Amino acid sequence: MRGSRIKRFLPLLVAAYVLLELWIVVELAHLLGWLLVLALLVGGAVLGGWVIKRAGLRALRATTAGRLPEGDARTAVSIAGGVLLILPGFLSDAVGLLCLLPPVAKSLQRIPMRLLRRGPLGDAVRLQEQMRMHRPDGKVVRGEVIHEDGRPYDYSHRDDEGPYGELKK
Repeated sequence: MRGSRIKRFLPLLVAAYVLLELWIVVELAHLLGWLLVLALLVGGAVLGGWVIKRAGLRALRATTAGRLPEGDARTAVSIAGGVLLILPGFLSDAVGLLCLLPPVAKSLQRIPMRLLRRGPLGDAVRLQEQMRMHRPDGKVVRGEVIHEDGRPYDYSHRDDEGPYGELKK
């Protein structure tokens, strides 16, 4: 029921957002002048492209070095902020700039991880993490664990019943 409500009102929300952005641009153009407003919109798009490029290159360098990019969620928030800066309009620019502020970005970093851990995508992410075998130099070696009797390892449950999460005193 909730999903159908969102689907029904989404076009109306998008239209209201576009009209609000257009109204803000027109009002600012009357106050500041069209040339300055155009320069601010183009500058926001250029800044957004630079943010996306920088976040992507940081993640690429970390990946090619054989380590996971620190803060995958930070990269996702930075890219979302860059995309919002590229979108024309001052409301999206303001939200995009908020995404780039460290305290706001830190609180928003939890959202992508929560989304990744839920549902079938979360199952796939957990399975991929379990299937990785790391070499001492940090490079990832893809492999498969085979039991002595020849059957593949089942990652959906643990082999041992050992104590997990107990504190030793």
